[in-house]
Order: sequence, then structure tokens, then C-alpha cells
Amino acid sequence: MSVNTEDIKKLREETGAGVLDCKRALDESKGNFEKAKEIIKEKGFLKADKKASRETSQGLIETYVHGGGKVGVMLELLCETDFVARNSDFKKLAHELAMHIAAMEPKNIKELLKQNYIRDMSVTVEALIKQHIAKIGENIVLKRFERYVLGFQSKD
Repeated sequence: MSVNTEDIKKLREETGAGVLDCKRALDESKGNFEKAKEIIKEKGFLKADKKASRETSQGLIETYVHGGGKVGVMLELLCETDFVARNSDFKKLAHELAMHIAAMEPKNIKELLKQNYIRDMSVTVEALIKQHIAKIGENIVLKRFERYVLGFQSKD
């Protein structure tokens, strides 16, 4: 079966996978677009798992303030290279994570990773990060975060 170049382009735009990966997924799924997306997703997670042991010493600090200045989040998102830290997809991920933390109030990273992502409840935050690892090609680690609420008194 011959794969349509428009389908390859569309799959690439939706998943961020490489052209050859998209073609292979469409070939494997016999042209079924949704099945091809699942194949890309599975393979992306495999790529992400392989990168998990790689050192992350670069990254950025992201801040987000919501509710007219009543809620704020600061997080540290790490990657392998300074080049990726300046990448727009990486920066967008950091911002999305900060907004998610502001809205969903996770207590710690473990809880955060298990939460459903606010923009797509069918995806966990952990899966969202793995999708970006597969797309960008580097290990990404959420090192730490802090959520601030105006007038909140710590129990410490």
C-alpha cells in the first residue's frame, strides 16, 4: 500500500515525529491514521524511556502568575543541552507545566506526574513530558517547583 504524503505531513504535524517514523507508522497501520498515531506514541515513549538515564544539567526557570497576582508558580525544568533549553517547544512545555501546577495544586512532583493534563485530560503530565522527550530528542526532568498563594500560611 502506498502512503499519501499529505497523511505523512499531517501525522508529523500532530505528533512531532520524524518523516520516516510517520511513514513507517502509516505503513504498519495500513494507512489507518489513528492507529498510526498510537504507533508513534508507543515508539515515542520507548525513546523517552531510553533517554531517562541521560544527565540533565541545562534548562530553565519558568514562572507563572495567575488570578490577578494571587497565585504564582516557579519551576525548574532540566534538559541535556543549552540548545534545547532555548527551544520554543521546551519553553512552551515549561510554561504549560507552570500553568497546570497553578490550576491543579499538586503537592509534589510524584503527584503532579500522575495528574491528568489540564488541556487534554486523556494524557497524564508524565505522558506529556515523555511526548516532548520523544519530539525534542533529549531527556527532560522536572527538578522542582513551588506554588505560592497570596496570604497562605505554611504549617512549618
